[in-house]
Amino acid sequence: MQTSPSRATRTFMDYGSISQAMDGICGLYERKLKELNPAIRDITYDVADLYNFIDGLADMSALVYDHSIQAYLPYDRQWIKQRTFQHLKKLAH
Repeated sequence: MQTSPSRATRTFMDYGSISQAMDGICGLYERKLKELNPAIRDITYDVADLYNFIDGLADMSALVYDHSIQAYLPYDRQWIKQRTFQHLKKLAH
């Protein structure tokens, strides 16, 4: 991910699964919310808020290892948004 146009803000994170990565992305957003609203104990948000956070980043993409071809496949922020939605839906049930 890259938080601003400056390449110096580029950060790489490594997760053991897609599910863990989606948890990580939600966690990034939740930490940002707490940072912006330190006086609020229980912060809630909906998926549209999370999408706005993802869209507000200069860049966000994922490299997912595919064992069948033994290579990493790139995915864009639209894919990440779809996967975070599926992940959150699963957690809600």
